[in-house]
Amino acid sequence: MTNSDHITSKQPVSRFLIGLMAVSAGITVANIYYNQPILKEIAADLGSTESQAGMVSMLSQVGYGLGLFFLTPLGDKINKKKLIISLQILLIAALLLVTFTHSIFQLWALSLLISMFSVSVQVIMPMAAGLDSENRGKNVGTIFTGVLIGILAARVFSGSIAEWFGWRYVYLISAGAVGLATVMLQIKLPNVSTRFSGSYPQLLGSALQQIKRFPLLREVSLVGILQFGLFCSFWTTLTFYLSGAPFNFSSNIIGLFGLVAIAGALLAPVFGKRADKGGSKKVRFIALGLIVVSILLMISLPTSIPALVLAVFLLDVGAQAIQVTNVAMIYTLDESSHSRINTIYMTSFFTGGALGTLIGIYCWKYGGWLGVNLQMLLFALLISVLLLKEKRKMADRKNAVMIAES
Repeated sequence: MTNSDHITSKQPVSRFLIGLMAVSAGITVANIYYNQPILKEIAADLGSTESQAGMVSMLSQVGYGLGLFFLTPLGDKINKKKLIISLQILLIAALLLVTFTHSIFQLWALSLLISMFSVSVQVIMPMAAGLDSENRGKNVGTIFTGVLIGILAARVFSGSIAEWFGWRYVYLISAGAVGLATVMLQIKLPNVSTRFSGSYPQLLGSALQQIKRFPLLREVSLVGILQFGLFCSFWTTLTFYLSGAPFNFSSNIIGLFGLVAIAGALLAPVFGKRADKGGSKKVRFIALGLIVVSILLMISLPTSIPALVLAVFLLDVGAQAIQVTNVAMIYTLDESSHSRINTIYMTSFFTGGALGTLIGIYCWKYGGWLGVNLQMLLFALLISVLLLKEKRKMADRKNAVMIAES
């Protein structure tokens, strides 16, 4: 690679480039979540049960986790731009194949592949973090806003398209959108040189070493597992809850709940900026409080639409605040290992999403909406234990330094 291929973190990054990366990330990650408001349509069309259709959501999280562990570390070894473009092309192919699917088992396999190739988002994010170290939190927050809006808008988009044209058109239109984004990325993305020169097995081994290397990564990853598990169990089961009595909403109406959550996503850069100024711990405690209030609202007023709308907003603001702060925190670690560090965190994160989805499906099956909310409350309480434990460790370290200095 020539010197012209290398972009340093001291060079200014244009707002257009960060905006393009954010939009592309949102368009790509949306493919993991299109299935959530249309599970009823998928089940009816393919002749499957609700539980079998719900497995599409779980396998999407599993595939993303596999892609994160086995594919995203390559961002530290090969040209990030080439890796992103290659994954995008494979994603387009998988999306097109969905339009020919006629069994739930085929959709399971394709959902796994779609989510695996969608991990290009997790190459874009550390790339943005490394391009401008001074505005790392702000840029990561902007990219993450794109990701969150993609996740949340996916529900609005898929619900509306499925209502008017059928659920397969969701994936066909998405293939076109991903194709356009890929062309723009090919034109505008810079080439960034890599620093890891070992083999692929060594790269994966090095990724695992980051767990032992950074206590902060371990703590943040555990919080991420629980936070995203809670988030995914909510959005997967919300479809079943709203499509039944007393609401009986169509997929189009269910998808509109994503609009409420998008408003919360717009606050992500604010949390990223706060993290840049050293307020990470405080942000996460406040965010967790919002999540708990949201769950208590849904438990106390289960059939109130205004209460549910407010709960969706608070839940998404809280979840997004924790996530963008977690990401900003891990990007303060070794810059030369960003992709591998990101691999560990995001693999943990989406593993949590898959487990949360699976647990949520069973809580819905055996405990209904109350069972799901109690499971979410348990996850929130476990997060609080982790945050309090980390706060105590920080205080102990500070006291030890003060004693040593005296």
